[in-house]
Amino acid sequence: MSSTRPLLPKTTHPDGRKTALPAAPRAQVPVAEPQAQGRGVEQWVVNADYAGQRIDNFLLSRLKGVPKTRIYKMLRTGEVRVNGGRVSSDYRIEADDRLRIPPVRVMPAPDPDARHQASGPVSPAMAKSMSEKIQVLFEDELVLAINKPFGFAVHGGSGVKLGVIEALRQSRFGGGANALSRGTNRIESGFLELVHRLDRETSGVMLIAKRRSALTEFHRQLRDGEMRKRYLALVWGSWPIGLDRIEAPLHKWVNAKGERWVRVQDDGQTAITKIKVLQRVTHRLMGEVSFLICEPLTGRTHQLRVHLAHTGCPIIGDPKYGRYAHDAVFGQKHPEPDCRWVTRMFLHAWQLRCKHPKSAERLDLSAAADAAFLQGLEQLRMDTPE
Repeated sequence: MSSTRPLLPKTTHPDGRKTALPAAPRAQVPVAEPQAQGRGVEQWVVNADYAGQRIDNFLLSRLKGVPKTRIYKMLRTGEVRVNGGRVSSDYRIEADDRLRIPPVRVMPAPDPDARHQASGPVSPAMAKSMSEKIQVLFEDELVLAINKPFGFAVHGGSGVKLGVIEALRQSRFGGGANALSRGTNRIESGFLELVHRLDRETSGVMLIAKRRSALTEFHRQLRDGEMRKRYLALVWGSWPIGLDRIEAPLHKWVNAKGERWVRVQDDGQTAITKIKVLQRVTHRLMGEVSFLICEPLTGRTHQLRVHLAHTGCPIIGDPKYGRYAHDAVFGQKHPEPDCRWVTRMFLHAWQLRCKHPKSAERLDLSAAADAAFLQGLEQLRMDTPE
């Protein structure tokens, strides 16, 4: 770990007062951002783990809520300075580069997927509480594999206080407020970046890289199809006999309310999913239900959710592409307590196979389903897969 001390950023209050914000981890904006609407001038110091990344990509990934056009304008006009000088958008940052980030105004856009969490400052206690609910499946100096709980966003954004990655960064590397209360502005630095994402409604295995070299190698494995993922899904309906592969192109679109959706469309991106049926049952109250293993061979947004719904067998509890009325019937208002089991979306990232980014040894990762998922299987008299 480097011992370089990050500079304390400043912010200006409406009454003109200037105060120092808590020190941020090197090469990152503060994990718990106290300003919901704007930030003052900030000084960042680049950690060696981020060396080699283009500065435009670096800023885009860290200035969440700042329009892309604004970030490129800051680079073009020289508002962003590196070691006191101007740089172009394709400049590759180096270890110990000092970045001056000008005042920016965050304009969060409405996000229907973030309705369960509100924006605002995040306390270290909240980050700690969240991180304590995240099960670590595997960890070494390069890789962190976790079992992401249902209902947790993977990262903070519009209307989301914090996500899994911010909670882990703050709980592992410290928060500025805690550092100041100890009488120092020195914070342990580190690198944690998402290798891939899971929807908030999806639980299960998720990979996080602890070095940029690991992130680059994992992304190569994803591009080359060397990373294998298998999901468990409970769906309404009897899955068609003989249907073990879905090839349906997907197109992303935004409706009149600004909500992002995905649909099957001929000119969409290629999307392929393998399906294996574990069980089909006909319940006396719930009708036909199927239990599937789904393996996406491509990584499109909402791929499994849209593919399954397209076949007429949507995922139980899917708030976007599911059978809303049917889900509601077996939710918290069902007259029979035993039938109040649709409390989540029944999609779980069960297994992930990849190569270790350094040794190239095979990693077989598996995450157990949570109590709510297992309760659904129990209500349907289905077996838990081994």
